[in-house]
Amino acid sequence: MTAQLVADKKSFLSKLSVGSHFFYLKDKIEQEIAKSIAKLGDKSKLRDAIEYALTNGGKRFRPLIVLMVAEGIGKGLNVYESALSVEFMHTASLIADDLPCMDNEEERRNKPSLHKVYGEAIALLSSYSLITAAFEKIHTNAQVMKQQGSPYADIADKVCSIALEVATQCGGLKGATGGQFLDIFPPNITLDVVKQVIYKKTVTFFEVSFVFGWVFGGGDLNKIDLLKKAAYHLGMAFQIADDIGDLAQDDKNERDINMAKLVGKERALAIFNEEIKNFEKQLSDLELLTPSFNKMIDKLKSLAAKNSGS
Repeated sequence: MTAQLVADKKSFLSKLSVGSHFFYLKDKIEQEIAKSIAKLGDKSKLRDAIEYALTNGGKRFRPLIVLMVAEGIGKGLNVYESALSVEFMHTASLIADDLPCMDNEEERRNKPSLHKVYGEAIALLSSYSLITAAFEKIHTNAQVMKQQGSPYADIADKVCSIALEVATQCGGLKGATGGQFLDIFPPNITLDVVKQVIYKKTVTFFEVSFVFGWVFGGGDLNKIDLLKKAAYHLGMAFQIADDIGDLAQDDKNERDINMAKLVGKERALAIFNEEIKNFEKQLSDLELLTPSFNKMIDKLKSLAAKNSGS
């Protein structure tokens, strides 16, 4: 076997290993979600609706980030509860966004939206339930941290406080709620407004993911601002890739809050590439540019290229 073939084989096996680990983490998230659903209370139509919303597909990018950040720190702390907290918050926001009084979406991930299956009242109650369950999981993860012993038990309360602050900002006027308001009632369609909507509706959830993985994973609490910068660049890139893919549908629906629609597909792709470059630099500075994150970056690049037709 030639040296080149050996090198190619090693490269292939390395990529295969990283890919397998990436899907292993995703599978673990699915398992933890299933266990959490069983703990939400007695079986009822409301619990069935919550289960439908949580298991209706999805890339699980946000909880994956929590696990990958903690894994990158390398202290072996359990962050599953905080990972699920992010997914619960995100799912709650999607349920609300799809309602007839909001975006009036009849489908989510090629399946009927929750309100189309269970009605608007149960959809709204499901969203409320997931938000409160998300905050409970923040507290639960802090309790798990206390069981790790010193030094983590000593900072668990502070970590919980930081996580709660970030989560409330994500869900409030500075985050998803304010972003949805801007999305529905934009003062005008400018680059600044589109960036504000992306920041509030998309970036803030990535901020929560990075901060949760970092603080519950035993990271330096003085570096939170650096985590938020990384989240900003990834969140912008993620949404721009989506916007490029949604361009035709948004044109049809006369939806103007779309980066690719505003600046053109080619310019949007250039902005995407710049955000990815900045994201990689931030990860490198944080010593988090792990094989798993490289895999995620590759997936995003492939998505953007596919959506742009390049």
